[in-house]
Amino acid sequence: MTSPGRDPSSPGGPGRSGAGANDGAGADDGAGSGGDGLGSGGETAGQRRSGLRNPAGAVRGLGAGTLGLEALVLLLAIQPIRVVGGELSGAAIAVIVSLAVAAVALAGMMRRPWAWHAGTVLQGALMLAGLLHWSLLALGIIFALVWGYALHVRRVILGR
Repeated sequence: MTSPGRDPSSPGGPGRSGAGANDGAGADDGAGSGGDGLGSGGETAGQRRSGLRNPAGAVRGLGAGTLGLEALVLLLAIQPIRVVGGELSGAAIAVIVSLAVAAVALAGMMRRPWAWHAGTVLQGALMLAGLLHWSLLALGIIFALVWGYALHVRRVILGR
């Protein structure tokens, strides 16, 4: 018997304990899914495909983290390039700093869909900066591969 004003299907209703009840966060009880938690293929719009609480936020964090790391590496690479790699002109340093600032700015704008495309353009610009110094081409290739992986993860998790 339920108390008046209490919904039997609520987490505190009959047959459920308050501590282990499903709070509607999308957890699957495993029935019919083979125990893998991925669903049985007939997912509804309310179910999460990836199992993450906020898949879009996680993907944005991956993109922002990648761009932030790229900016940090670019700024920290200036001095070793100057000392070990030979002459680095003032124009090359300005290009490196500009690319780092652009990466930080894009990292803050990952909520906008066009920022992903701009991040791809940034990787191409870094590889193009390889005309100023060969090590910038090497960094451009490395970060283009990392960015490609981030885009792959975004496509897998969000389906975009």
